[in-house]
Amino acid sequence: FGNTCYCNSVLQALYFCRPFRDKVLAYKSQPRKKENLLTCLADLFHSIATQKKKVGVIPPKKFITRLRKENELFDNYMQQDAHEFLNYLLNTIADILQEERKQEKQNGRLPNGTTVDSENNSPPDPTWVHEIFQGTLTNETRCLTCETVS
Repeated sequence: FGNTCYCNSVLQALYFCRPFRDKVLAYKSQPRKKENLLTCLADLFHSIATQKKKVGVIPPKKFITRLRKENELFDNYMQQDAHEFLNYLLNTIADILQEERKQEKQNGRLPNGTTVDSENNSPPDPTWVHEIFQGTLTNETRCLTCETVS
């Protein structure tokens, strides 16, 4: 598939993040939605989770194809930065979930079956991606001469 080790390393790390994996697999069990990066990721995780062998290889071909279709930055066979890919993937998944929630609200129903008032223009609620990964980043710089910290 080209130089996809940036993608493979991120996918492996996310798969072994149990809360994330559980949410992605739960998403797979929901009624079929139109194909997007999250549905392709859910299919890939499902393939890994349900394989019979303890070791082996599952090619992420469908996921890579979808990634290249959705973002021209990844539409080549060059090596990419894993950190940039991780940020892109998590942001895209959060956007997909928020858009689906918005569509459900516009249809007047939430997943638990309750009806909502569609006049509410509040900012989007955090998704499970936010709940798992959102945090506070703190940088501290110490001067080697005067030892001032900023």
